[in-house]
Amino acid sequence: MPDRILILGGTREAAALAETLSKTADVTTSLAGRTREPAPLSGAVRSGGFGGIEGLARYLSENAITKVIDATHPFARTISANAVEACRRANVPLEVLTRPQWKELPGDDWTEVASIEAAVKALPAAARVLLALGRQHIEPFAARTDCHFVIRMVDPPEMPLSFTRHDLVLAKPSSDPDDEKRLMQHHRISHLVARNSGGDGAYAKIIAARDLGLPVIMISRIKA
Repeated sequence: MPDRILILGGTREAAALAETLSKTADVTTSLAGRTREPAPLSGAVRSGGFGGIEGLARYLSENAITKVIDATHPFARTISANAVEACRRANVPLEVLTRPQWKELPGDDWTEVASIEAAVKALPAAARVLLALGRQHIEPFAARTDCHFVIRMVDPPEMPLSFTRHDLVLAKPSSDPDDEKRLMQHHRISHLVARNSGGDGAYAKIIAARDLGLPVIMISRIKA
């Protein structure tokens, strides 16, 4: 019998892992379900939450999962914490893949903060800000009515955004720093707000900010 592997995904690393493992194992990748049309994945795909720790533990048992691989975004803390306890209850091995964090390099101008709320406060008055965050993390910035925000989303918002001054860009982040520079220049961006998610896929915006000499408000990972 082949292994039955559950990948907690949503990242490029998870997609690559599914492609490799599905050649020899029965692989299911779990997605949060925030993107309406996610890119195709190898193996089976399930979308949406499990219903907390108990729901995940039940899913593992009912589907005879032999291994769980947590390849979620480094800031997906709830599902990662749930996976630890659910795997313990279901007696299923858990492997965690964590991207190395980005490091500030010569030419970078970072202000490192510990939370979304701290990032909101760190922005100077009248800043023109590219919010490089998931849609579920942007609402606190709406309180900064003195700033102009450029908000990039893959899918259109279901409800009107509550920002006083903003531009909405419907697109995926580019992996080409030149594309990211053109976006920043077109919108006259003065500051970038990003999370230290690590990896290569989202690094283009950091390179672009460095090349343009733009300050970055970098939200750090919480150290265990």
